[in-house]
Amino acid sequence: MTANAHTSAPAGQAHAPRHDRPVAVITGASAGIGAATAVELARRGHDLVLVARRRERLAEVAARASDAAGRLVRSELVTLDVATPGSAERILGDAERAFGRFDVVYANAGYGVERPMHRMTDDGLRAMFETNFFSSVELCNEAARRLIAARRPGHLIMCSSCVAKFTLPGFGAYSASKAAQAHVARAMAYELRPHGIMVSSVHPVTTATEFFEVVRESLHDGETQQYAIHDMNKFFVQRPEKVARAIARAVGTRRTEIWTSLPTRVAAGAITAFPWLIDLAVALSRRKDAAPR
Repeated sequence: MTANAHTSAPAGQAHAPRHDRPVAVITGASAGIGAATAVELARRGHDLVLVARRRERLAEVAARASDAAGRLVRSELVTLDVATPGSAERILGDAERAFGRFDVVYANAGYGVERPMHRMTDDGLRAMFETNFFSSVELCNEAARRLIAARRPGHLIMCSSCVAKFTLPGFGAYSASKAAQAHVARAMAYELRPHGIMVSSVHPVTTATEFFEVVRESLHDGETQQYAIHDMNKFFVQRPEKVARAIARAVGTRRTEIWTSLPTRVAAGAITAFPWLIDLAVALSRRKDAAPR
């Protein structure tokens, strides 16, 4: 069996052979933080269920995972859009057919746009929440039900953002979807802990991924990108591998929030206590942008 082979059990087979390695399910696994997390968890002994729309990219990630782990990492590739109805049942069903189990579920798939709220269409807003919020909640809820029924522990993780704690002009919709994730993840952490199931939200800062390319491609005629990653201070930009290592270290622990930048975490807390701080920062930023050059 190759590292990028589809490993589902034959139709009608009720149970996969016994599988002793922990299994991680990762959505949005074809690039960025999802791909980096797959490689890092493989390095730490996990086999993988990789989910995304681009199968050829998933196969590349599976091969990278085997190279990093120094062994043949068994990888189930699931090609779908997580916003499709029934995707959670299909993903976890494939995991159980291939491996007979799953231990970590990382709901990482998501995207953003940079657009004022009054220019967001209802369809655009709903589509973002379907991918960023509802698909992640449905996946984690379905995973929780299956783990409870099997009386197994596990760790459910949702990829939120630092902007779940504050927002910026043009990112109201994205921030709202990530804040909703963070609140649900925390509630689930309390609810599922008696069952031995840990739940965490991840709060990355700006990460060098395809995110800003997608944002740029989503701009309408006449719109400009305020927050281009190449214009940002490198101090505030992280590699996806840093986020992946933070996630891997947290697996199996009771950490309800996973942060990758202490200064940003402190700033988010200060902004929560004193909202005028972000008001001032936005006002100063706009004044600087409006100044003659």
